[in-house]
Amino acid sequence: MNDTLNRIGACLLVFSVAAGAQARTPIANKETAMVSPALERYTQTLVLGDLWKRPDLSPRDRGIVTLAVLVARNQPFDLPFYVERALDAGVKPGEISELITHLAFYAGWPNAMAAVAAVKPVFAARKIGADQLPGATVDLLPLDQEAEARRAAGVEQNFGKVAPGVVQYTTDVLFRELWLRPGLAPRDRSLVTVSALVASGQVAQVTYHLNRAMDKGLTEKQASEVLTHLAFYAGWPNVFSAMPVFKDVFAKRPH
Repeated sequence: MNDTLNRIGACLLVFSVAAGAQARTPIANKETAMVSPALERYTQTLVLGDLWKRPDLSPRDRGIVTLAVLVARNQPFDLPFYVERALDAGVKPGEISELITHLAFYAGWPNAMAAVAAVKPVFAARKIGADQLPGATVDLLPLDQEAEARRAAGVEQNFGKVAPGVVQYTTDVLFRELWLRPGLAPRDRSLVTVSALVASGQVAQVTYHLNRAMDKGLTEKQASEVLTHLAFYAGWPNVFSAMPVFKDVFAKRPH
């Protein structure tokens, strides 16, 4: 009985936090200024007044990158404000839904579930229903058989005896199902993945996914600006750790 009550209390806490986040956005400038006037000034003039207006990355892309950071780092308090901003910038509700699903695999189920609780009130307020979201099962995009065979063979050779379960799910679920769901364009799915990896400090995985993003249409200028945006939302140390990897990818790609 006590366990049940504790679980109910935890669920109510999550939803109350999400509801509070919807009401108290990062632009609650009086509250911020009461604690840190300098932070409030930088938020208004530098982040929202300058960074979001830089031309090398569209507001839509900045919305996608920011949501990826918040989900990957399990920071649901700010999600409602940035979901609203992303929707206003042209990110579709189905793309946000698919972004959360994608990051369940790349940032963990608990982070995705926390994001669901934070985003739900925004969808409800905007009357976004299931008819605007990707279904649980969908017709998948075509699979590049040759590229997937090379990827699967390399992973099997390197790690098949280390964690066969991981290798199996990587092939069967991630690359032959999740990555082929059409609710998020391949270029945007890779953008989400790269942003989440940098934000989480997982630079070892960036080379593969950055190349994949650029193969699908992300330009070098856009990728560079992603780093600039991430410096503010994931922190300078994570970005400086990722910059040598980006530099190496840029140098090795044909120009």
